[in-house]
Amino acid sequence: MTYYLKHIFQKGLILMAGLVMLHACTEEVDTSNRYTFTEETVLSYLEKNEQYSEYVKLLRAVNISDYSESNVAQLLSARGYFTCFAPNNDAIQDYLDTLYRKGIISEASWEGFPKDDEGHTLDSIQKVIVYNSIIDGGDVKYYETSDFPQKDNGEFDIANMNDRKLTIVKGKVNTDSIFINGEYPLSMKNRDIEAINGRIHEMMKVIAPSNDTMADIFHQWAKEGHTQFTVLAKLIVACGLSDTLSKTRDEQWEYIYLNKTYEDIGLFKGEAGSNLPPEHRKYGFTIFGETDAVWESELDKPAKEITPEDVEQYLEQKAVYPNAKPRKPGEKEDVYKNTDNLLNQFVTYHIIPARISRNQLVVHYNEKGYNYSIPTQQPTVATEEFYTTMGKRRLLKVFESFESKGVYLNRFPVLRNGRGRFSEENENINDYHESGDFFEESGNVFRMKDYMPKDENRGIKVEEESDTTSTKMGTNGIIYPIRKMLAYTENVQNQLHNQRIRIDIASILTEMMTNDVRRPLVSYTIGHATYRAFPTNYQYFNDLEIKKGTRFYYLNGLGYNWFNWQGDEFNIKGRYEFTLRLPPVPTEGQYELRLKVQSNSNLRGMCQVYWGSDKNNLPAIGIPLDMRMGGVERHLYSTNQPSIVGWKEDTGDRETDDEVDKKMRNNGFMKGPEHYCNVPGGSETIRTKPDAIRRIMVSAWMKPDVTYYLKFKSVLDDVEKEHYLDYIEYCSKEVYDNPNESEDIW
Repeated sequence: MTYYLKHIFQKGLILMAGLVMLHACTEEVDTSNRYTFTEETVLSYLEKNEQYSEYVKLLRAVNISDYSESNVAQLLSARGYFTCFAPNNDAIQDYLDTLYRKGIISEASWEGFPKDDEGHTLDSIQKVIVYNSIIDGGDVKYYETSDFPQKDNGEFDIANMNDRKLTIVKGKVNTDSIFINGEYPLSMKNRDIEAINGRIHEMMKVIAPSNDTMADIFHQWAKEGHTQFTVLAKLIVACGLSDTLSKTRDEQWEYIYLNKTYEDIGLFKGEAGSNLPPEHRKYGFTIFGETDAVWESELDKPAKEITPEDVEQYLEQKAVYPNAKPRKPGEKEDVYKNTDNLLNQFVTYHIIPARISRNQLVVHYNEKGYNYSIPTQQPTVATEEFYTTMGKRRLLKVFESFESKGVYLNRFPVLRNGRGRFSEENENINDYHESGDFFEESGNVFRMKDYMPKDENRGIKVEEESDTTSTKMGTNGIIYPIRKMLAYTENVQNQLHNQRIRIDIASILTEMMTNDVRRPLVSYTIGHATYRAFPTNYQYFNDLEIKKGTRFYYLNGLGYNWFNWQGDEFNIKGRYEFTLRLPPVPTEGQYELRLKVQSNSNLRGMCQVYWGSDKNNLPAIGIPLDMRMGGVERHLYSTNQPSIVGWKEDTGDRETDDEVDKKMRNNGFMKGPEHYCNVPGGSETIRTKPDAIRRIMVSAWMKPDVTYYLKFKSVLDDVEKEHYLDYIEYCSKEVYDNPNESEDIW
């Protein structure tokens, strides 16, 4: 039975945030709700097995938090869903031996810790061992090995007590062997040990991930070298990115959250549950790095001898970023810190300002043919994410399909989309799978009929764990190895220009992923209480400003058949006003900016929309957006809700259906896409739903180096009427008005 089916039957589900606050704010564990145990608890099992005796001592010595008088042993004897990666006595002794060899302690025992620091070092080491070994799933979930992430370096859905998400890597020779974070092996024999309140896995090493930031890691590698990323480290340091990559969390937000001085915007729809904002506002980074082997092959020099100057000269010779400025002879190296500099533009295009785990680089949930609740489900139709990179803002496409057999960057395959070569008159295939061909590399002119296999448009694979490549992690980021040069070439820009670009709002707001808010794979509650609330008295998002009077919620929608791409949505109430900084367009040209609208004549509201490049002086666009109006006329609650959309159900006759689409476009609307279903694994797509439509908000000439904003302001007095956000689309005139191939339905 899948987790989602199991969790329906669980009683007393509470929000994880509520559980964390319970642990953080109560002084003692509440034992009044303990089970009457007839089997072993996690604690009682550990106590009865001598190989864990040292670990049990630590569980009794370490409190649940700095604000609690209860220890972790008490926690593991109480009701709950705990996953315990319990180090045996040998593992703990090996860890002490390591600390002794490093000179941290004077002898390889607990007596070897210094006495003049008031026990802080001893306390911190004990917490490292205990907090990293336990995932507290509240009343929701524990992990058996069958529940572990399916892909190497995939993260567990829930963080451990040290607020770190663990990953797994499976053995290359013996696939039954499992390593936490790629280096801490589970016992081959003692795993999936059942307890009434969780599962126990014996560990052969203590789980003790480094606390180094990405800046720490790159400085060390630049100085000492690394087996894979010596050159990358030199480039990162040269471009002055250390200050940025050293940030771990917003301490001002920590203070606000701890002292509860954030604005309380109330419960969504009055549902029971937490109305808390995210506990943390962490900073995160995802870096795609060419391995040293790539640079050694291109520059014909050992990695340790390659300098930033060598790389920039190479980029200049290749005419990459022709409008960027290379360092001139005699200029100081500080020029690399300038976003107009050639090397800086190359390096920052490798960095997304969000920490994204491997299993979420491309979010799979409800695209056609895909069912997230099947653990072994493979990708189906072509699916992509678009992220805005650091430095000079540019788009990076992250792609995965059934045919790709992995995640790729800037992959541009010819898709079987029912148009052109795949129309009814030709091959008659409309399943949105890869055809095996790739668009020809293009300069200023894109030629739709040039279906030629070209190297760059095959994309760059994000390498899996292997003997020669491995993912590297710091406290605030992840480095994924790539074996081809990643650059925002003219061809990449033109390929992006000539495809429809669909961007989830949660992809724009990078804090969502970094802080484990976007698309969590664990739903902590039933119903509309599966949400987060964002206050107006502190700007939580870099790319979103929320004005006072706005009640801004995120609903993860996991397990619900909502008409949302990836299942989730933002829902806004009150006399709202908020402004979204939009991602950049890839090239200069005429674009449509579209907004997904999920209409509801009873719940939704109406707002005025503003768009432009001057955030403080945005002009209104068109008449107010009425989200009560769907694709067809509605008669609800004795009221008539007319519609000017012109939606009609598909007939199966391409010419007839295309004519309906054309009339809808003339009215400023489009049907929902064929790409996804409201029911994961379902057969009816959103294109069949008259209340899930796309509104063409803007048609304008746009430039890639100009920042555009979209503002929404309520025009109704009813503060309970909802505004809805799911995704936006950029679509260039070369796609929506192409004389040879009309835009596909996907």
